[in-house]
Order: sequence, then structure tokens, then C-alpha cells
Amino acid sequence: MPNHPKQALPHQRTRHDHSTEIAEDYVEAVAEITEDSGICRVVDLAKHFGVSHVTVNRTVGRLQNEGLMDTEPYKPVRLTAKGKRLAHRCRARHEIVYQFLLAIGVDPHAAAVDAEGIEHHVSPATLACFSRIADLGAQSQPKVFE
Repeated sequence: MPNHPKQALPHQRTRHDHSTEIAEDYVEAVAEITEDSGICRVVDLAKHFGVSHVTVNRTVGRLQNEGLMDTEPYKPVRLTAKGKRLAHRCRARHEIVYQFLLAIGVDPHAAAVDAEGIEHHVSPATLACFSRIADLGAQSQPKVFE
């Protein structure tokens, strides 16, 4: 079978996007829960994602190794500076996708659900177009498009 690099590129990007989805979702959730409640505990994340404490503990451990979170047994989960930067970019990207979907007439509930998946796979160029269409150009952070 011949090698087709142009055909492989979209699949490679999709695999990469899938590999970062959980990290992005977790840092975004920790930021949101901390903002709303003052602290984020494993039980909060388990409830937020509808998963077990074991799943959350494993994921938080992996994200600690990646330098995105800090925690200790029986202590809250905290974002590192690197985790906070990622959470900020993810939240901004999510908001642009959500506002774009609203701008093209998608129902708010469907837009909220769809934005959760789309946000992980949209390229910086497409995100910039979404922002222009949703008339968010001046509000978006340049780092969102990197």
C-alpha cells in the first residue's frame, strides 16, 4: 500500500486531539469548580464527569506528572501555572465555538453539548473564522489561536 502523507495528516491530528481531550476537560473543570466553590476535590470531579473516584485519581495523577495539577491525598486539586494557562485557552476556545454555533442558529442546549466536542478538534485557522462570524474578534485572546 503506497504511503499518502496528505491523507494521513488529518488522522494524525485527530489522534493528537483525542490524546489531549481529557487533559483539557480536566483543567477546564478544575478551573470552573475552583472558581465556583473556592476548591476542587476529587469527589467534585467525579460528579462533574460522572465517573468513579478511581478514574479521577488516575487521571489527576497523570496530569500531575504532566505538570498541569498538584494535589496530595485528601487535599484539593489545584492547577499549576501551566494548568491555569491551558484552562484559560480551553475556556476561551470553548466560548468561541459556543458563540459561533449560536450565531449560525443552533439551539443553545445543542450548542453547549456540541461545543464540548468541537472545541478539541478545531484548528486555529478555523477558530479564527468562527470568532469573526460570531463577532468575537476583539474579545478573543491571541494565544487561543496558537
